[in-house]
Amino acid sequence: MERVNRFGTTADMVIQEMEHEGAIRLLAIDAKGLYLTTQDKVDTGMADRNRYGVDRKETLDLLMSRGFSPVDLFEEHKDKIKTVGLQEKKKINPLKASKRGL
Repeated sequence: MERVNRFGTTADMVIQEMEHEGAIRLLAIDAKGLYLTTQDKVDTGMADRNRYGVDRKETLDLLMSRGFSPVDLFEEHKDKIKTVGLQEKKKINPLKASKRGL
């Protein structure tokens, strides 16, 4: 089973490169939407604060100012989103479950 990093950015989440404020940024996607990050945050196994600690409205505004439709980009690339949590059903060991009274 593939392990999903809930807070980090992986290469398969990246949609495209774009220049922003004189630097190359990466447009990426997760279940919450689109966000900009940097190459040094991709595939590190560490949390990416660009993913969880930044106002995504700024990314949406930037995309619209450059003629992109954030909604269309999201719909076109939503297959890159990995589900975590409720969608995954944890297998229960019946011996342990019987001891817990499940």
